[in-house]
Parts: sequence; C-alpha cells; structure tokens
Amino acid sequence: MAQFYKIWLIFDPRRVFVAQGVFLFLLAVMIHLVLLSNPHTNWLSRAFDAPAAAATN
Repeated sequence: MAQFYKIWLIFDPRRVFVAQGVFLFLLAVMIHLVLLSNPHTNWLSRAFDAPAAAATN
C-alpha cells in the first residue's frame, strides 16, 4: 500500500489527468443525452411545456 506512488513512474501524471478529464466530460455528456432522450426525464421539454399546459387549464 505504501508503494502506490510508483505508478507515477510508469504513467505521466499530466496525460493521466487530461485523459481522466476528457473521459469524465464525455461521460457527463453521454448521461445528459440519455436523460434528454427519455420523455420522462427530459427536463427541457417539461420546463417549456409546463407554462403552456397551465395556461390552457
């Protein structure tokens, strides 16, 4: 456990952190697109349809 620092002798920390940032950004975009593609979790259509539905009632 005390020798975990040696992983940075194999991998360049800058490339690891850039790759991690790119991966997390792409993961967040994918999650948002999946949620927006579902009508039950699409917060954009629900937000813009709510005032129109309330005005007609």
